[in-house]
Amino acid sequence: MSTTARGATTTKQKVGLTLAALYSLANIPSALLPAPEGEVGPPLAILVVGSVLGVIGLVAAVLAWRGNQVALRIAAGSIIVATLTGLPAFFVDVPMAVKALVGVSVVLTVVTVVLMFSGKRRLPAVTD
Repeated sequence: MSTTARGATTTKQKVGLTLAALYSLANIPSALLPAPEGEVGPPLAILVVGSVLGVIGLVAAVLAWRGNQVALRIAAGSIIVATLTGLPAFFVDVPMAVKALVGVSVVLTVVTVVLMFSGKRRLPAVTD
């Protein structure tokens, strides 16, 4: 069996992949929407990284939906790294709404990754 193909995708995995695709899709336009002049916001480099990770995550989620195991890991990695780029918001002076949004994204990422990797349970082999 190939390392890039696997069995049927479960419903939980499909929900996780859908969430990953939507999260990635939401990150794509971030480089086009920098903080207005004079307002606090993420640096443009972080926004560009978010956009690139969004494209990678979206493509990987589509490929993972088709059963590609490597793409599943890439999709998970891209949303995890995209979420990590938002964590500095907890340590700087930004509005509480921004901190709440980052907190929601962290929880969403954890739930998404758990769902993405919730494959069918295999029974242990019984030996005599």
